[in-house]
Amino acid sequence: MSQGSPVVLVVDDNRAIANTYTAFLSDEYDVRTAYNGKEALDELDETVDVVLLDRRMPEVSGDAVLEEIESRQLDCRVVMLTAVDPDFDIIDMGFDEYLVKPIEREELNEVVSEMLERATYDDDFRRFLALVSKKATLEKEKSSAELEASDEYAKIKQRLNDRREQVGVDMSDLEENFSDVSGTIKVTEMDASGDRDVPDIPGIDEDEAEE
Repeated sequence: MSQGSPVVLVVDDNRAIANTYTAFLSDEYDVRTAYNGKEALDELDETVDVVLLDRRMPEVSGDAVLEEIESRQLDCRVVMLTAVDPDFDIIDMGFDEYLVKPIEREELNEVVSEMLERATYDDDFRRFLALVSKKATLEKEKSSAELEASDEYAKIKQRLNDRREQVGVDMSDLEENFSDVSGTIKVTEMDASGDRDVPDIPGIDEDEAEE
């Protein structure tokens, strides 16, 4: 994570939306704004912590920006913020969350906070959470019949089973625990005593997660 205030890159070819997101976040974060995919590529570097990425943009699409983030091996969390309804192709895309517009201020701030929380965890757990998020997103958007008929959905369930075995703990409660509003997976929650319940995952230190 970058030093000082976390850096958030907002990418949207609709200037009004991009400027609105920037205004929503500027009080808490160091926000950069890009109005197309080319500008996003120019702004991307190792100091960026979270990218809020529109998917449907002319010339350089959000998908292309996402591929470039992976190609450069940048260690940032990516949230697709888009009017494009998710389809089964999302399972092989390298984002952390997928939210469909319109997105309100509270939801936007919550997802950025959650992405910064995820940045404190190791790669295996982050990949697990991304898979859970994709599964939850598809289950919100697709019918039971569509899910049952999809080879891609079967693939994501198999990947989750493999990840559960890899981390070696029961993640069923975590997988069920996501916001009804945004679908964002909540890694940490407050228990009855007011203490955060941090999953006991190999490579994750509870004291570190509290920071």
